[in-house]
Amino acid sequence: MTVRKGIALFLGLTAAVSAAVLFATVDRTTLHLLLGAKKEGLLLALAVVLVAWSCDTLRFCCFAKAAGERVPLKLGLSLTWLNYFGSAITPMQGGGGPFQMYVLYKRGVPIGKCVAITLTRTLITLFLLGFFAPLALIFRPEFFRGRIFIKGIFTWVLFFVICSWVLVICSILYPKVIKRLGSWVTLVLNRLGFLKKRYNLSIVRRIYKEIDNYRENFRLFFSGGLPHFILGVVFSCLHLLCLFSVLPCLIWAVGLPVHYFEALMVQALFMFVLYFVPTPGASGVAEGGGAAIFKLLVPLNLAGVMAISWRFYTEYLAIFMGGIVAVKFLGWGITEKILNESRQGKEETNEENAEAQ
Repeated sequence: MTVRKGIALFLGLTAAVSAAVLFATVDRTTLHLLLGAKKEGLLLALAVVLVAWSCDTLRFCCFAKAAGERVPLKLGLSLTWLNYFGSAITPMQGGGGPFQMYVLYKRGVPIGKCVAITLTRTLITLFLLGFFAPLALIFRPEFFRGRIFIKGIFTWVLFFVICSWVLVICSILYPKVIKRLGSWVTLVLNRLGFLKKRYNLSIVRRIYKEIDNYRENFRLFFSGGLPHFILGVVFSCLHLLCLFSVLPCLIWAVGLPVHYFEALMVQALFMFVLYFVPTPGASGVAEGGGAAIFKLLVPLNLAGVMAISWRFYTEYLAIFMGGIVAVKFLGWGITEKILNESRQGKEETNEENAEAQ
């Protein structure tokens, strides 16, 4: 998928589903409530988003410091916005990491550390969401009652996250097993015609080298870098808490009663699922699904507006900033190259790996 196609799909799905949601939910009462919305609530939501960006930046800097690297705050903020932009134009929000790794690598950070830093950031977020989401099942089982599809998706995603953590732990404790797995995958890709035979040895050597680097960098997190790692986890919690506070601010702005704990549980569950939606940046599903699940907190005639407003504050603003940073910071050509290489890899990359060996 190209950058242009990713942007087009994201904007197209977002606009189409948002229009459908508004058409199906908005009525005269909705317009009356919106016209009387408190400006203080809207400004508070914006302030909370700014704090969330700050926490996201600080946690990235902390994880980098735990790995023995220094990332300035200004660069950390740019990387935060780049992550939003990359995630918005790729399925399952998988493009943010490659953008961050490319920028770090160009600033002299070894690729093993780049992987460790960006992967840790993502896994900590998924771990926290995976922690909050079961609380919704325990304390608010009505969220799942009669919603077999949502419960099924949640169960599958939770299984996926657990498997991911098991793989990470095994890669640290049993690197030889992961190396053999990497060699087997390389061999399978070769037999399927995705890789040329002359690159097999260089790719396997590269895998072995990066696994060793990756394992060593994770060890740094739990040795000399442990204080910064813990601080990064704290900022991760604050980041999510700020994002989860946007919806209560919006609900308060239209004069409805706020149930903060319920709002937190609903958003944790919903955001957990959105990480694994196949559309670019979860577009379409986020708006439509948000309207469906937010009606647990607000009347149906406000659920669609809340879902779109929530996305505007928590995603669209950061995606817009990330697009500006991507073009100015990387240039359109590099942005296109990063996206393509993160999706399928290129022969040029394989040749560089072979020459490096």
